[in-house]
Amino acid sequence: MDGTMLPVTLMAAGGSALIAFWLALRTGSARRAAKVSIGDGGDMRLIARMRAQANFTEYVPFILILIALIEVTTGTSTWLWIAGALLLIGRVAHGLGMDGLRGGRSFGTATTFLLLVGLGLYAVAIPLLASHTPKTTVLTTVPTQG
Repeated sequence: MDGTMLPVTLMAAGGSALIAFWLALRTGSARRAAKVSIGDGGDMRLIARMRAQANFTEYVPFILILIALIEVTTGTSTWLWIAGALLLIGRVAHGLGMDGLRGGRSFGTATTFLLLVGLGLYAVAIPLLASHTPKTTVLTTVPTQG
């Protein structure tokens, strides 16, 4: 490895790891309160927290992979920092929204879907729009002595 740093990817992945831990703690707390070891026991709070955690694991890995590949391909940019920050804000909002924070779930869902589609389309477009200018080789002749 050449030591290339991907600062946006590192920030987004690190923040995502912390959010995943937070969601796991919240699910565990609801599980203990409902006295349910396996499954959801029909407890609505536990179901909501389990879905927030599962939803996180369903979408965030794809977005992190897209951020990383785009950053490797095009470099670090302001808009990619914004995408990473929106990912983290949206996922916290979604988790809180699943507990009843007004607008949190909708904001988190919309942000996640927009990032998934936007980054996905951009990732598809990068190789299609790349300049395909053929390499030109210039041959020079060196006169021979003799």
